[in-house]
Amino acid sequence: MTPPHMHTLPPELVRTVLEAAPDAMLLVDNSGVIRFANQHVRALFGHPGEELVGFTIEGLIPERFRSGHAKYRDQFAKGNKARLMGGHRLDLFGLHADGSEFPVEISLSPIYCEHEWLTVAAIRDLTHRAATERDLQEARATADRANVAKSRFLATASHDLRQPLQTLALLNGALRRMVEDRPAAAEALAQQELAIGSMSRLLNALLDISKLESGAIKPDVCDFAVSALFDELRREFARLADKKGLSLTVIPCEDSAHSDPSLVGQILRNLVANAIKYTRHGFVTLRCLHDDPASVRIEVRDTGVGIPSDQLGYIYDEFYQVGGPHNPVREGYGLGLSIVQRLVRLLGLELDAQSEVGRGSLFALTLPASRSATLTVPRIEAQPLVHGTPSQARILLVEDDAGVRNATRMLLKSEGYDVAAVASLAEALAQVRQDARVNLLVTDYHLGDGEIGTQVITRLRNELNKPLRAVLMTGDTSSAIRELPPDPLTRIASKPVNSEELLTLLRTMLSD
Repeated sequence: MTPPHMHTLPPELVRTVLEAAPDAMLLVDNSGVIRFANQHVRALFGHPGEELVGFTIEGLIPERFRSGHAKYRDQFAKGNKARLMGGHRLDLFGLHADGSEFPVEISLSPIYCEHEWLTVAAIRDLTHRAATERDLQEARATADRANVAKSRFLATASHDLRQPLQTLALLNGALRRMVEDRPAAAEALAQQELAIGSMSRLLNALLDISKLESGAIKPDVCDFAVSALFDELRREFARLADKKGLSLTVIPCEDSAHSDPSLVGQILRNLVANAIKYTRHGFVTLRCLHDDPASVRIEVRDTGVGIPSDQLGYIYDEFYQVGGPHNPVREGYGLGLSIVQRLVRLLGLELDAQSEVGRGSLFALTLPASRSATLTVPRIEAQPLVHGTPSQARILLVEDDAGVRNATRMLLKSEGYDVAAVASLAEALAQVRQDARVNLLVTDYHLGDGEIGTQVITRLRNELNKPLRAVLMTGDTSSAIRELPPDPLTRIASKPVNSEELLTLLRTMLSD
């Protein structure tokens, strides 16, 4: 008897529809017997359709699935609801006439035909999809391995490429002290120092861009106070601005933002440095605005040379500099704003630039406002003090690179320090056991055999049983350095460090 509201479909109509379908189509009764198979069955299973009529559907599935298939078939017959089976995890397979298996996706639909319920099975070969998914998984795995390799290479390059530059910088400082009474030699060394500084800036910029391109830099987003970042920038650039006769104004900011404070600091550092570089007279101002409670707008404004409107769209290109080779203040390599743009994209921030030739420029960075009352204070390196004068101070130097170690020792000795130089943690421990007089530790971060400078600092403090002051020198700019726990007795010096900067740092830490 026909169920209510159900009309029997004419057999010829059913046959015509199934033959025209784009997939292999089977018509199966409730006992699993195949009543019809369309023309696409041969291509999929290797059987002509007429050969299958009268045989059970279990003959088209691998033997290991047959015992449980009857139960699934009975459940479907009782429910009589259309559904999709298999294909998501490739756990359903068909059996070809030659005995080979292939992954399939099956759609089941009940129909009422000639006074009985039948099941229409639409079967699709997933072999190509499975191969594509495997290829995608392999491609992802290969890309992940490549990114890990890039990150490892860049971390190594950051250290190893800076080492020879560090040696040159320190030797330059030592030599300049040896030839103070020889003007011609002093002038040559002064020019060499400028060249070393230029090489250092280019290397830092290229490594920063490479890390951003490779994905090696991962944001560490949190809520932080903008004021601490402003204070750090004021200290860093006040002397440079004063040297150029510029007024650097940093207007206090009480706002807090939600982003990566270290990377935001790098953005602002590039913007402020650019503003000072391209301003010959007048001022550079750093401030924040409170127009929108959901965001923090930080502005860097200057009275510099300005940017022509037709060049404003090119300022973020690598090696592009405003005014080209005829620019009277041309300096550097035109990479600062390219790094800024990449960091802005990485953090999902907004950066707006406005400029007028002869009147100056305005760069505005918009960040999300903080989301909680708990704030992170951007790390500002402490300036600890230790008693003693340079002539009395004994410095323990730990550096595995012989060139850097010897150059640093020469520089420090030329300044009057008593220096003990070693290459490893074991040698450092042996040195302090022989002579415990150590006023200051200067150690590289990456040492040989996987040792790191923070281990040296901890072990020597334990050995000496005193709060030893330390300078941690590193060419590593990875997140490992940014994530070091705060230590008020330790300062971090990024390689290549200028000899005068290093000596100034040491005097500060050894002054009363």
